[in-house]
Amino acid sequence: MLERFTAHWFAKLIVILAGLNSSMELMALEVPKDEKSHPNVLFISLDDLNDWIGCLGGHPQAHTPNLDRLASTGVLFTNAHCPAPACNPSRTAIMTGIPPYRSGLYDNRQKMRAVLPDAELLPKYLSRHGYWSAGSGKLLHYFIDAESWDEYFPKKESENPFPRTLMPEQRPVNLPRGGNWQYRETDWAPIEATDEEYGGDWLVSDWIGNQLKKEHDRPFFLACGIYRPHEPWFVPKKYFDQFPIETIQLPPGYRADDLDDLPPEGKRRGPNRYFEHIRNHGQWKQGVQGYLASITFADAMVGRVLDALQAGPNRDNTIVVLWSDHGWHLGEKQHWQKYTAWRACTRVPLIIRVPVKTPGLEQGTQAGGVCNQPVNLSSLFATVTELVGHSRKMDSEVPSLVPLLRDPSSQWDHVAVTCLSEPGSYGLTTSEWRYIHYVKGGEELYRTADDPFEWNNLASAPQHQGVIKNLSAKAPIRFAPKKEIRGVSFSKVELPMKFSSPPPASAPVGKRFQVEFDNQTNTPVFLYWRDQENAGKLYGTIEAGAQLRQFTRKGAVWMITKTEVAPTATQWSELGYFVIGEGASRAIIQKR
Repeated sequence: MLERFTAHWFAKLIVILAGLNSSMELMALEVPKDEKSHPNVLFISLDDLNDWIGCLGGHPQAHTPNLDRLASTGVLFTNAHCPAPACNPSRTAIMTGIPPYRSGLYDNRQKMRAVLPDAELLPKYLSRHGYWSAGSGKLLHYFIDAESWDEYFPKKESENPFPRTLMPEQRPVNLPRGGNWQYRETDWAPIEATDEEYGGDWLVSDWIGNQLKKEHDRPFFLACGIYRPHEPWFVPKKYFDQFPIETIQLPPGYRADDLDDLPPEGKRRGPNRYFEHIRNHGQWKQGVQGYLASITFADAMVGRVLDALQAGPNRDNTIVVLWSDHGWHLGEKQHWQKYTAWRACTRVPLIIRVPVKTPGLEQGTQAGGVCNQPVNLSSLFATVTELVGHSRKMDSEVPSLVPLLRDPSSQWDHVAVTCLSEPGSYGLTTSEWRYIHYVKGGEELYRTADDPFEWNNLASAPQHQGVIKNLSAKAPIRFAPKKEIRGVSFSKVELPMKFSSPPPASAPVGKRFQVEFDNQTNTPVFLYWRDQENAGKLYGTIEAGAQLRQFTRKGAVWMITKTEVAPTATQWSELGYFVIGEGASRAIIQKR
């Protein structure tokens, strides 16, 4: 009990202290001029951000003044968890309100629209109820879903949510690739550039900020997708300079013998080749530095958006919701990356600020509120729609968070469930306990009030079998089967490969369909989409003899290159390109 009390007041103290620097902002949250109008919604996401932010205390060197500032003006959820420890299932659950155990979408390899062809996303739902829905940056898993938005930057028809971003000319920079198993973006380095020159999230925050500075004739749902701290951790040098390498502290949750008390399924998910590879190359502290620098860069971009809101005409009538899709391991449990059910990967920042006279919460949120109840991001759909006064009946397993916004210490009988990639494997969180169940056998139990880093697995202790029984009873009763993409019908005529230089710009039209790119050369190749401004956007690597299926549209142009860096208009080294025609097709990549 003492630990819970201390943690609660520690978090509350941080957000109150952060609020001292923003007292003018607190005073600015006045009653909207039109008390009957529906409020605007600013929906901010960050990618791969764990609890390494100041007000959550996840790492002692985390520097996030803008996230802390926002927390000081709203409610900070200290026990919020992702629907799944991967971008695609987590973001799908957030944007649809349908958790993975209901939808059957569990991992990144599934396509959202193939699994949920008719699901209505939050922006579309609000647009049908009189809102102007617009977004920028990554909000879904590497596509935009154009039909769900009124406007987007970059253009929604491109289905590519990323604006131009400055990258090193030669890659990798610091971490050499250990083999085809290694994600090519696992690397880090400072970029000699200003924020504006860097582009990327700066351009996203600039576009969002410009929308916030405008008067709108309809209430808006404005979604801001900040990509960092997603890999690669390349951000302007000034953010690296805040974390000198000789001062870097390793993750506080790391312990060398942390796998000893895990069941076989837990041990299988723990150590991976990434962490071993990083340590073998002496890059652990450099990786931590890159992550901290990328977090601080992302925080600065959030600050630009919050400043634009504060300076504009919409500050008094805009709900702000900030979240991250899942956490990230930097050595905890001998693991690097995500995809686990441990707290390092499932606990995420969640901050919600609601102005007074909001239809679903007349009194608004209390500045500096802290909620320690277990909540899941699947609840954001129900929460936002209730707040704006257009609530729909939602599944009782994904309740609205409005009762906790009204009183952060109120009674809460729900648990937070995080689904792993196979149906039936999950992590379950209460206010005191963390329970992990593996469908292939094995359990883990942690009393997080005493053991926040989950070092001591209590699942085998006889005195805790009653706890496990009670927690198991709170898990979903049924898990939807994992829905795979099957039976895609490809046309018999293969797409012709063209070799003129340079390729034309894309002119995509119509609905999306799949094209399978088949690499029949003896070397890896890189797949680039040629956008409407003649810029190349890298979509993936296709190994020799491998295939890659990609959603696209008629008129899109896809380039095949030998190098990971997109060639300029005057320095072409591509193998060739394809102009997409009608319907699902197969594109054969051959030597010229």
